[in-house]
Amino acid sequence: MPVLSTARSRTAVRTAARLSAEMLLILLMTAVTLWILGKMWSVVWPLTVALLITTLTWPPARFLRRHGWKPALAAATVTVAFLLLAAGILVGIAVPVAAQSDELADGVVDGIQQLRDWAAGPPLNIGDDQITSAIDSAVAKLQSSIGDIVNATVTGVGTIVNAVVVTVLALFLMFFFLKDGPRFLPWLTRQVPGRLARDLPEVAGRAWNTLGAFVRSQAFVGLLDAVFIGLGLWIVGVPLVLPLAVLTFVTAFVPIVGALFAGFVAVLIALVFKGLTSALIVLGIIVLVQQLEGNVFQPMVQSRGLGLHAAVVLLAVTLGGSLAGIVGSLLAVPVAAVLATAWDYVREQLSDPDPPDEQAVLLPGE
Repeated sequence: MPVLSTARSRTAVRTAARLSAEMLLILLMTAVTLWILGKMWSVVWPLTVALLITTLTWPPARFLRRHGWKPALAAATVTVAFLLLAAGILVGIAVPVAAQSDELADGVVDGIQQLRDWAAGPPLNIGDDQITSAIDSAVAKLQSSIGDIVNATVTGVGTIVNAVVVTVLALFLMFFFLKDGPRFLPWLTRQVPGRLARDLPEVAGRAWNTLGAFVRSQAFVGLLDAVFIGLGLWIVGVPLVLPLAVLTFVTAFVPIVGALFAGFVAVLIALVFKGLTSALIVLGIIVLVQQLEGNVFQPMVQSRGLGLHAAVVLLAVTLGGSLAGIVGSLLAVPVAAVLATAWDYVREQLSDPDPPDEQAVLLPGE
């Protein structure tokens, strides 16, 4: 039986200890970086939103600049056009809904009555006295929780105000990015010394291309969701198909919650206008499309556009959602792609040069 070498064992233990200490140092630096980002979140979040929006609006701004427009004029034109498009989307959703608000309210009442009639029949056989008792219990619980509701309302108002502030800041930042974006990399080159003057601009340029690929792929996936779900709603005969399709496309940029919200609205409208059977059919269509989108379309499109494996995309979304909720799910894939881009560049710089061709060093006659 072979005997362990004391010298080799000590070397192995020392190597493992050194690697463990280096890994702990890296984890510590990562934790400190995340803590600093958390303290600066009021600035980081608008900056991130502005960068994501700029990747969509930069192509038309670049087109105008190439055709002789001044940078400020091109940026202002694209910014105004983006605001008008966003306002048009909101109007396209709100106007048809407002026009049928009375019919929608009547449908809600009829839908509630249908649910009560269905609950009163077999197999549930829930009587009116049980429903009344449940309503009374709900009202009593609501009255006892009035303080929590007020606090939640105040928190919700604060969240809305914060969202408005973030949106305004993001729009201003988008304008400046569109106007002065091409100057950033030369400016960054002048600010850092030595090799960083070459490495940082290269990584930043690759990261920008990666963000653009992410936003374009997300928009494409949202368009697929809107087309297929809108087609299913049209076949079933649900009203407000166009607003629901637009809502599906817009909420596709907010993973998980966006799809649930758009699906809930579609099922509710199908219930109040077409009845329970149509609502169940719409629910089945939405579940099918969401399963195809989440497990097939999105991983395939994002893996091609971002250079990430489909499994990495799924794991990144899961990890981001568990760590930071909706925001984490939204930023998980682009962050993973940017990190992969930086790692690819580092690996390129640390790799040994390709070995010379063996045939080139063969002696004549060999």
